[in-house]
Amino acid sequence: MDLRELKEFILDTGRYIIVFVVVLFTIMYVFSLQQVIGDSMEPTLQNGDVLFLSKIHYRIFKITQGDVISFEHDNKFLIKRVIGVPGDKVRINQGLVFVNDESLEENYLKELEDEDWTRINLTEVIVPDGHYFVLGDNRMNSLDSRSIGFVEKDMIVGKNFIRIWPFINPFIK
Repeated sequence: MDLRELKEFILDTGRYIIVFVVVLFTIMYVFSLQQVIGDSMEPTLQNGDVLFLSKIHYRIFKITQGDVISFEHDNKFLIKRVIGVPGDKVRINQGLVFVNDESLEENYLKELEDEDWTRINLTEVIVPDGHYFVLGDNRMNSLDSRSIGFVEKDMIVGKNFIRIWPFINPFIK
């Protein structure tokens, strides 16, 4: 190996290392892919869907009502919809969600029989600073703020907003 080949080898190796570091940084701090496990977000998300998760979104923008977020709970990542932000009053009466005494329009919910809705109730709670109230779209089968309490902002990993697979209705609403 002559000096020119050695120089070329070092430059190529340096480029690969730079690309590797950029990809690693991007995966760790900017975005990642996440697979839906379970049916707690049906019909919006199905078991096995693969989602694009933006980890940097909430460093730039505020978390808002209706966002579909991922957060860590008991060493698992859960996907839920934000219903209440800090300071909001949230209650559920016979399946109807009220935020600050106004009924929330939720056209994304899984259809239930009328008698099932009467079993979904929650006395009024006020979302504390630095916390969020989250619910799954499939209210009858969801581990959410009704059972685990408020979600701390520090536990939120990011916002899910594009379905990668299957590529049907890719934007999550």
